[in-house]
Amino acid sequence: MLSRVADSLFWMNRYMERTDGILRMLKTNYALSQDDLQYFSWQPVLKIFTFLSDEEAATIACQGRTVLQYMVSDKENPNSVLNIVTQARENARSVQDHITKELWQCLNDFYHTVRDEQLLEWLYKEDPITALDVLIKQGLLFYGTADITMARGEGYSFMNIGRFLERAIQSANILDVKFSDSKFDFSNVTDTTYWRYLLLSISGYELYLRKYSGGFEARRVVEQIVLNDHFPRSVMYSIDQVSRYFERMKSEQTTSAYNSIDFMIGKVKSRVRYSTPETIMQQGLHEFLTGVKNDLYAIGTALSQHYFAYT
Repeated sequence: MLSRVADSLFWMNRYMERTDGILRMLKTNYALSQDDLQYFSWQPVLKIFTFLSDEEAATIACQGRTVLQYMVSDKENPNSVLNIVTQARENARSVQDHITKELWQCLNDFYHTVRDEQLLEWLYKEDPITALDVLIKQGLLFYGTADITMARGEGYSFMNIGRFLERAIQSANILDVKFSDSKFDFSNVTDTTYWRYLLLSISGYELYLRKYSGGFEARRVVEQIVLNDHFPRSVMYSIDQVSRYFERMKSEQTTSAYNSIDFMIGKVKSRVRYSTPETIMQQGLHEFLTGVKNDLYAIGTALSQHYFAYT
């Protein structure tokens, strides 16, 4: 497969995964803003998904509808849903011969939906939850279409490497930023609402209730988001999937490059696999997550250098 094709497929799915994460976070935080007006702040969302300084974020965070506008449709925000979906669509356009017609149509529909004036009217003046749900469902349709129409070849592997690499970074970022609110003092966070919305933001609330009894604990939340093999948005599950799809890339022509990146994936996989909530907290959650994120970014850089022909 040509390096430019692999690059486009990889980034198409990274952008779509980022879009899904932003939309879920916006929906959850808007709901929280209606429940907890006294202590709620939009700044964690802006910190995770934008490049704004603390002062710039504080200015925008004063108004929920302003944040929604900035994060969904602001053309000046490089990480707005509109701009990210546009980037994903452009990547898909450049490799139409390598994706199915159904997948292209699905992504094209998403692009036109996020530009729809009526939907934006709901978002800014009427019912933001309904508008966000429409966009979230467009993302789910994209993933479902890819799953049932794409051949299981190199292109599909690059798509999923991009998807799960982005997801692992997102989950680590969300956990890091949300716990920084309490200055990583786990005994200080006792508010049930805080835990509930943290887990809802990454679709982990129902699984937590089924797995654990006796209420919310910091140790258990860390365990689920970082270490749970069966939670599809955990850091561990996402890294496992990156490893799984990268294993399919091995060939005689790419032995040196493959071995180098395979070692990097194995290193971060072992770092997470052989950790426990206790060892993570002992090391320091922020330090642990920073190390994992740095390893994941390094994998992305290595893929760019060895497989996408970047210099």
